[in-house]
Amino acid sequence: MTQQSERVDTMRMKAVLVLCATIAFVSSPLWTSGFGGFDPNRYPIPQIEPPVQPAGYAFSIWGPIYLWLLVSAGFGLVKRSDVPGWDGPRWPLTISLAVGAPWISVAVLSPVWATVMIWIMLVSALIALFRMPGQDHAWLAAPVALYAGWLTAASFVATSLLGAGYGVAMGEVGWAWAGLLAALATGIAIQRALPGHPLYGAAICWALVAVAVQNWGANWALVMLALLSAGAMAVTAFAALKARPA
Repeated sequence: MTQQSERVDTMRMKAVLVLCATIAFVSSPLWTSGFGGFDPNRYPIPQIEPPVQPAGYAFSIWGPIYLWLLVSAGFGLVKRSDVPGWDGPRWPLTISLAVGAPWISVAVLSPVWATVMIWIMLVSALIALFRMPGQDHAWLAAPVALYAGWLTAASFVATSLLGAGYGVAMGEVGWAWAGLLAALATGIAIQRALPGHPLYGAAICWALVAVAVQNWGANWALVMLALLSAGAMAVTAFAALKARPA
């Protein structure tokens, strides 16, 4: 067997692993109770309607994320298994999805471990996103950008819930402010480093608007912060859209 054929076989094996990890990840809601937020009573200080958590409708973003990732993995195996540009993101993407497959099962039992896992998912998804090829944007980079953007928002929400739930310093509202500002700063920094991937920022914008909805009529300062943050994120994502090659 030549070195070239060995390399092709290795790339195809990675494509198979991406598809397997994606199927496990996408199917996880089917063999769990699903996820619409952490159990408030899993914290020492119960987090009942926490201000940092997006309104429930926001979790519907998982529908297009799941479907798009699945289509991408299938296309990558059938049509792009031996294309070098597709090979670079495969290991980190496989790690992210493999960690994500049991995430719901863990999240209903332990917000602490779920938060650790979601940060692993985020970091590995971002590594994959930074390794994206210039071609086949809609087939590969776009669904991963949407996935990574939502994970960015979710990681800071989970961390803020831990801080408030374990009584660290600032209380629920203080942690909501810190989480929103940290998510915004991180999102803008990463989006600026990823011209051509506007769906990353769009997912964060979706989450920020949903936080405003969650706090509507209860905390107008947080509503304004969330909406202003969403506006700033939208402007940054639009600039990334214009920077995408034709």
